[in-house]
Amino acid sequence: MQQQLRIMLDLQDNMNRKVNDDWRAQNFEWYRAIWIECGELLDHYGWKWWKKQSPDIEQVRLELIDIWHFGLSMLLMSHDDKDALAAQLAEQMQAGASRPDNFPVALESFTATVLSEKRFPIDSFMTLLEGVELDTEGLYRSYVGKNVLNFFRQDNGYKDGSYRKLWAGREDNEHLVELVQSLDSSSASFADELYQALQARYEQG
Repeated sequence: MQQQLRIMLDLQDNMNRKVNDDWRAQNFEWYRAIWIECGELLDHYGWKWWKKQSPDIEQVRLELIDIWHFGLSMLLMSHDDKDALAAQLAEQMQAGASRPDNFPVALESFTATVLSEKRFPIDSFMTLLEGVELDTEGLYRSYVGKNVLNFFRQDNGYKDGSYRKLWAGREDNEHLVELVQSLDSSSASFADELYQALQARYEQG
């Protein structure tokens, strides 16, 4: 887990540099981004008592992955040593978490901490993962997949509008899901292999 966390920290740092090379000095409001994502997550989970709603668990998991991007950024802002941070996170995450009795309440508690203390509470985040049965391996695979796709889009014209989201009649997200499942996520070169596999499909389509 510590190796996977180190990889994710590097990937997040690299993505932030892609947006702004001096991103640490910008003091972006990561807590605000997390707060907004939490609202979107709750909509997917369902909270309206005046209509029938069922949790869309896959969408909830995707929102948690987006929150993890911002959470890693928040953690990187207060830690210069990525190895030490990865070790600290691994210890906290291996402690585990119990399934929340009430997922919306657990989400609100997490959000309140992020907003009031301007920090990313790992224990509360792990409780949310447990609430939708997303383990750390699933978090890693999904995070790396989304991060690599974001890089791939940027490298292939996403910013100037020349990027093609449809390849061989299917959206890039669909190709991503297939490729993530076909590759060995335990490999140290998982992110590089995924990028190369996306490039090969993009050139064919």
